[in-house]
Amino acid sequence: MNTERRRQLSSAEERRDTVLRTAIGAFAARGYFGTTTTEVAKAAGISQSYVYRLFPNKEVLFTTVVEHCFTRVRASLEEGAAEAGGSDPEAVLHAMGDAYAHLIADKDLLLVLTHAQAAAVSEAAVREAVRAGYARMVEYVRGASGAGEAEVQRFFAIGMLCHLLVSVDAQDVDAPWTRTLTAGVRHY
Repeated sequence: MNTERRRQLSSAEERRDTVLRTAIGAFAARGYFGTTTTEVAKAAGISQSYVYRLFPNKEVLFTTVVEHCFTRVRASLEEGAAEAGGSDPEAVLHAMGDAYAHLIADKDLLLVLTHAQAAAVSEAAVREAVRAGYARMVEYVRGASGAGEAEVQRFFAIGMLCHLLVSVDAQDVDAPWTRTLTAGVRHY
């Protein structure tokens, strides 16, 4: 009887997940325009042709990464809403905001979302992925919190401000402008 264990190859889905996780780091580091599928393939330990078997082109790979990041944001907001101390819209928004502030401490997620917004200016498919992601988030926040239009808009405006504050390490700068922008805003 042969006691050697046969090596099992990863399924296409497992490889796809590996490429996706690898691509998040690559796109976070260099953005949509600065990242090649060759770099993603090398980091994932597979050939570039295999990347193209999983994702037809770099645009699809990047938009899949963006969708994955929006899924993580949604999960974070859901956790925050579940932990809210009551059903008052302000309490729910506060809890979701706190959960989001913890999430964007993950610099890769923050960078991918920032790069996606920049690429959306000139890349239609990326623009559509960003639009769809925000559309889902706005509808979720509106429904989960019960907040009105102005409160939902303020929630997202503060979220964008958090992106800026975390991006520039505003908490490390003691200046009038940082005190103004960080007043009352939580980030980790």
